Amino acid sequence: MGSASHLGYFSDRKGKTPNHLPKGVFFGLAGLIAFTAGAIVFGQVTGLGVVKQELGAPVSIRDLMITRNASGHVVVTDAATREDIALYAPEAGGFVSGSLRAFERMRQVSNVPFDAPYRLIKWESSAVSLSDTGTGERIFLDAFGRDNAAAFEALLAPQGGNSQ
Repeated sequence: MGSASHLGYFSDRKGKTPNHLPKGVFFGLAGLIAFTAGAIVFGQVTGLGVVKQELGAPVSIRDLMITRNASGHVVVTDAATREDIALYAPEAGGFVSGSLRAFERMRQVSNVPFDAPYRLIKWESSAVSLSDTGTGERIFLDAFGRDNAAAFEALLAPQGGNSQ
């Protein structure tokens, strides 16, 4: 069997000009890339158009153990005192129990014990974050809506969240 040049394709292409990107499209793409790079540099130098979130210092911190018992109830326990601060029935607890499912999955993948504490933090900016001390993951709960963040923020109070 001969080389690819003997199969007919290359011999048919002899004397024909190769397909090129049109000059207008090329210069348009180059201009778009230059504009984008310039806008990024301008924003970083001047601070205009750049959105920065300043969290400030932590206002309140609480380490929690959030577990699911055999009956499906979600139990929230203060990690320092080992006191139960909230109990959510299987059909209740909405965002708290839903978040636990996501964290349980991350812990399972990372081979982290399910009883490792979570760190709940309220920041000066009024943002609320939940960190998994076992995996190092942190989520800012305000991204899920103010009501969902408030469900966790209630766990920072001495009496804990709504029990049921």
